[in-house]
Amino acid sequence: MTGLRYVYAVCRPFRSALQAQLTGVAGAPPKQLTHHGLVAVVGTVPEADFAEEPLRAHLEDLDWLTATARAHQQVIDALTAVTTPLPLRLATVFRDDSGVRTMMEAREEDFRRVLDKLEGRVEWGVKVYAETEAAKTGRAEPETALSGRDYLRRRRMQTRAREDVWQHATAFAGKLHEKLSAFAEDSRLHAPQSAALSGASGQNVLNAAYLVPRADSEEFVELVDREKDGAPGIRVELTGPWAAYSFTGEFAEESEVER
Repeated sequence: MTGLRYVYAVCRPFRSALQAQLTGVAGAPPKQLTHHGLVAVVGTVPEADFAEEPLRAHLEDLDWLTATARAHQQVIDALTAVTTPLPLRLATVFRDDSGVRTMMEAREEDFRRVLDKLEGRVEWGVKVYAETEAAKTGRAEPETALSGRDYLRRRRMQTRAREDVWQHATAFAGKLHEKLSAFAEDSRLHAPQSAALSGASGQNVLNAAYLVPRADSEEFVELVDREKDGAPGIRVELTGPWAAYSFTGEFAEESEVER
């Protein structure tokens, strides 16, 4: 292979084949590079885009970054369907195969330790949003033809209603996280997402990840479904199963692109 080596993930050898037409970053199909019983899943990317200087410039380009993250995630999703990958950071690039093997040798003990923890497990994401009535309907009540006193009274009532929904959602989220954490093998709390960045309606009061054995995933989903029923003013969003980004330590940084 010519060009630079883009590394998606490290995993143990797997028998199931990836999709024949699967492509990743820069449109290149992923390949397997084996070293000491571990597999690095790599692709070939052009030096003109992924050498140090052009890569630094590209990482400031939101459109380029989004497209690259989606292509990266496409490969990780395909791997998650057939094995337990340990995803590496977006845009992990080496000069050649030798550079990848050197990296694998240097981190071999860490890779094996994390892969042992993740084996047969997947990540599920759960977000809880507080939604006011206006946010749910997409419109606010008309405020014309009101006296100043009535206007202020209505504003106070709206503020109080939003605060009540937020407090209820926060209490609900705390109890939900406690129950899901008791079921899962491990959990992580992430910072709430900004609505301006995510585009989601409502206020995010819980943004959590749960490490669940693949065999127990159906039961985990049913638990979330049961808990979210009958929660007015609250929206629960479940995503997954994903590769266990949140439980890989320093190896991967979570990306919110299409997750």
